[in-house]
Amino acid sequence: MWKFRNLHSWLYLNYKNYIVHRFYIPEVLGDTCKLSEEESKHCVRVLRLEQNDDVEITDGKGNLYKAVIENANPKGCLLKITAHQKENAPSWELIIAVAPTKNIVRLEWLIEKLTEVGFAKFIPVECTTSERKVLKTERLNKIAIEAMKQSGRVYLPKIEELTTFKNLLDNYKSYKGQKFIPHCNDSDRKVITSAYKKGENALVLIGPEGDFTEKEIELAMQHGFIPVTLNERTLRTETAALSAAISLKTLNN
Repeated sequence: MWKFRNLHSWLYLNYKNYIVHRFYIPEVLGDTCKLSEEESKHCVRVLRLEQNDDVEITDGKGNLYKAVIENANPKGCLLKITAHQKENAPSWELIIAVAPTKNIVRLEWLIEKLTEVGFAKFIPVECTTSERKVLKTERLNKIAIEAMKQSGRVYLPKIEELTTFKNLLDNYKSYKGQKFIPHCNDSDRKVITSAYKKGENALVLIGPEGDFTEKEIELAMQHGFIPVTLNERTLRTETAALSAAISLKTLNN
């Protein structure tokens, strides 16, 4: 038993030496900063980090900071900045607009995976056949933050509040980029990878499980949306959104 305890301690110490944990602070000013109470509890009580341990911080705006813990307080962990680097912003932006799924777990999964892949903004949209008419975005923001930290990204996507289909079309009427609307109707559609022009901003509008109505598709096309297909098979809402994001990211990378 004595040997096991010492082996466990050895593994833990080496784990701390090799893994540098990353935390989120929305605004870093000066050479010192403090983690939120939630991040502080995770840092001190869960990860068991201590004074003089190295950590990383990102503000979700492209900045990455190296820091050292000055005061390991679970209510407000104080950090000292030791280095800073700025990552260039992506040369193009990807906006994903989605009719939220009835099962919130599937939507949360989508936010996590989209953040790992990398995108600029998520817009939940209420459509005619939507099964979810109310959406609280606080938890979605938390999921995006955790996914950003875990995946090593330094740009946090913006999660907007639920809007109507019409408002989305009106708000992005003069959008400087390409707009796509994948749907399942048997009308002429291009494959999104052939319709997209590499390097341009893109807005992809994904419908609910019951798909868009013909009226919505027609209205979207009148507002400059290009009808496209993602796959020869019918995809679930969250699969379609992730497939579109990966396809466009792959073309640009």
